[in-house]
Amino acid sequence: ISFSGVDSSLSSLRNCQSYINTGMDIATRVALDLVESFNDVEEVDSMENVMLEYAAMDRELNHYMTAIEETVHQIKRDKPENIPDLQYLVKEKYTALESKNNDSDLQTNEKYMYFKDQLKEMRKQFRLQSGDGNESIEQIDEDIAVTQSQVNFICPITQMEMKKPVRNKVCGHVYEEDAILKIIQTRNQQKKKV
Repeated sequence: ISFSGVDSSLSSLRNCQSYINTGMDIATRVALDLVESFNDVEEVDSMENVMLEYAAMDRELNHYMTAIEETVHQIKRDKPENIPDLQYLVKEKYTALESKNNDSDLQTNEKYMYFKDQLKEMRKQFRLQSGDGNESIEQIDEDIAVTQSQVNFICPITQMEMKKPVRNKVCGHVYEEDAILKIIQTRNQQKKKV
């Protein structure tokens, strides 16, 4: 029995799995960007749900590929006289694998665990854990340190040479003091996180 068609199909399924992994990487970056830009917890939670959906697709695809590989291995080992019903045998193995599914399995997906770790670190870095997002301007000022001025040092906000540059201790970015304080005050007046 030739399994070249099956091998080709498995190769295509592995490509699909790489697309799932890429999707999980993108969802992780989007969630981290949301945390960094101080967006809703709801939006970050929706990205976590996307990650769980990807993890479920990945698990399903893994089970299907395992069922195919085990069936092919079994047929090669047993060398039956008649060509067996591959579709039935694969479906039987796949159903057995899927019946063992548990929602907690998704939590152990490698990419999902990485997502959770990165999210936790990013939240810690931006002090968003347990409602610590209502910082006053005085508290924020403590996170900004004055730096030495440099020739032709351009502010990313004003696009002009900085006269009084300050560095954010959290992210390390450097701004013209008046420009960044104006943005901080505006965000506070709008009751948005800074």
